[in-house]
Amino acid sequence: MSHSFHYLIMAEQSMFHKELLSRLKDTGLTIGQPKILDYLKDHDGAGQKDIARGCHIEPGTLTTLLNRMEDAGLVERRTLNGNRRSLYVFLTEKGQEQVKLVTEAFSEIEEEAFRGMSKTDCETLMRLMHQVYENISS
Repeated sequence: MSHSFHYLIMAEQSMFHKELLSRLKDTGLTIGQPKILDYLKDHDGAGQKDIARGCHIEPGTLTTLLNRMEDAGLVERRTLNGNRRSLYVFLTEKGQEQVKLVTEAFSEIEEEAFRGMSKTDCETLMRLMHQVYENISS
């Protein structure tokens, strides 16, 4: 059975997302939150605009997600250097614990996805996917 590129990308993303949420079902995380936690793992204290851009989320959607995450005690928003106009998002201790679970789930799913592929094939796939990403995002 032959599928188009767009079909495979959309289907893979959907399957990956379902598998991720299945693995994280006992954490209370909802759609969109693992991506934000993964971003904050490397950008703790990021501004909301940077998070929205980095996660490819509309600012309004991000605000809703962050409100829920703040209510759940995963993140906190605060100002830096007396700048009251900008809020920066920081992981809480609970958020850092959830990051570990998200990172582990991502690693396990990626390991399954690359099963049976050589290291060279995996590197080639990643290089090509990066090129597709760059082409579409520019």
